[in-house]
Amino acid sequence: MCGILAILGCYDKTVTKRSRCLELSRRLRHRGPDWSGLFVDEAAGVYLAHERLAIIDPASGDQPLFNETKEIVVAVNGEIYNHEALKAGMKAHQYNTQSDCEVIAHLYEEIGEEVVVKLDGMFSFVLVDLRDKSFIAARDPLGITPLYLGWGSDGSVWFASEMKALKDDCERFVTFPPGHIYSSKEGGLRRYYNPPWFNESIPAEPYDPLILRHAFEKSVIKRLMTDVPFGVLLSGGLDSSLVAAVAQRHLAGSKAAKQWGNKLHSFCVGLEGSPDLKAAREVADYIGTVHKEFHFTVQEGLDAISDVIYHIETYDVTTIRASTPMFLMSRKIKALGVKMVLSGEGSDEIFGGYLYFHKAPSKEEFHKETCRKLKALHLYDNLRANKSTSAWGLEARVPFLDKDFVNLAMSIDPAVKMVNVKEGRIEKWIMRKAFDDEENPYLPKHILYRQKEQFSDGVGYSWIDGLKDHAASQVTDKMLANAKHVYPYNTPNTKEGYYYRMVFERCFPQESARLTVPGGPSVACSTAAAIAWDKAWANNLDPSGRAATGVHDSAYEGDAPADSAANHKSDAGLINLKVDSAVLEVGA
Repeated sequence: MCGILAILGCYDKTVTKRSRCLELSRRLRHRGPDWSGLFVDEAAGVYLAHERLAIIDPASGDQPLFNETKEIVVAVNGEIYNHEALKAGMKAHQYNTQSDCEVIAHLYEEIGEEVVVKLDGMFSFVLVDLRDKSFIAARDPLGITPLYLGWGSDGSVWFASEMKALKDDCERFVTFPPGHIYSSKEGGLRRYYNPPWFNESIPAEPYDPLILRHAFEKSVIKRLMTDVPFGVLLSGGLDSSLVAAVAQRHLAGSKAAKQWGNKLHSFCVGLEGSPDLKAAREVADYIGTVHKEFHFTVQEGLDAISDVIYHIETYDVTTIRASTPMFLMSRKIKALGVKMVLSGEGSDEIFGGYLYFHKAPSKEEFHKETCRKLKALHLYDNLRANKSTSAWGLEARVPFLDKDFVNLAMSIDPAVKMVNVKEGRIEKWIMRKAFDDEENPYLPKHILYRQKEQFSDGVGYSWIDGLKDHAASQVTDKMLANAKHVYPYNTPNTKEGYYYRMVFERCFPQESARLTVPGGPSVACSTAAAIAWDKAWANNLDPSGRAATGVHDSAYEGDAPADSAANHKSDAGLINLKVDSAVLEVGA
């Protein structure tokens, strides 16, 4: 990941403005500690800053980047996985670097604003065309990389990777929506990513396990594109285990293997003796990774909360709970010299892996909820995964959110995604079945069919209790009783939520900042719409997984066929798992 800051339409030609741009860009330097670049064209009112994390072409890929005539300049945060294919399909251009991002400037020169629909990757970028002083900004289809849009009192338009670079200088700022492009020629935003699933119509494509498997393998393989040391986040759950297994299987013979060897490095975090550490070690031993586990204490997590909230820029309770261990782990990983990791975000949204999906009343409701979750992913798991790692100059890549893979997976008849105990199907069954290879197993059966462990539980069961106890020591009953007066927007209803809000407001006191955080009723990380699935939830609103306690019991009680336990006997101890935390996972 990198950090970008753009100030456009600003005709303040004083040295002060250039200095201010550099000062604000320094707030993003944790995202890109390897080099800083600044392009200024006072006549065009352009200030374009870039903080680089060098993953591809570390020697010469510094940004901003240009076309041959230097009339088109671009600053990019992200990776363009199909850059070689794009180059092959274009006319001859002179490339000054081997950076995957330089292709954007040349492709824009050929096809203009349609460049965004051609890109396969995770990206946020700002491009300026000095020929007519126009500009565009764009964000990848699902918002894997962060981007914010702001406006100055002088009429200038601002873009930044994190809102901390905008909060003091913009009159107003908002989250830049995923799958959109901002065009100065059109004067605003328009959606460019419009897949069939986006309108929530119910798909009917039959499920083919091999097609799904091959699509996911392709997604993982393309993310092995790197010129620096890399690894995989491995919690021992299904999603991260599949990412690790596929990456290890296809690493040999790749360009990355020629540079860094055929052994994949894997990483896990948890309190001493936590479930995740044990499960991840078992998976690592099975697939043959070089595995490292990191321990943290509850006190170390509590001490990091203020830094976590400053970096991830939210006060959402479940996001903070899960971000903290990931934040601590990322620092340890970066200390080893690793600069890129693969992670397992996105699977639960695509396949309905969260516990509350057991209560979906129909395939139509099931599918619409997965659509709603994907559309909001940039406010939750994507935000957490990107900013928790980028806080230490580490890049996280997410194979499950590959554009082609998502479009394929969301075209499958949702009936086969739903839990059906009589047919031996637990959550995310279609991914489990796709990788259930008897002749050449990817994972042990009991790992492949292991039911979901909540990340905040998985890192250690005392983590959530420690957070709640700490919040209770900081927030009085009277403070919580008056919360609606102090925080009328997204009023916190627990002491833990109130505590996080206090810390957030100290870092980001602006109205625009608090409006970037989603709110509304939720059960076990559901959207507000899914609360109607179970009347009992109306009196037990809790955004964490606690509200899903008993879901497994009610879903399986009296329905399991005689051979169900045999099919998933390794899950017996998890069927009655008490869910007492966020359903957010790190590389779940």
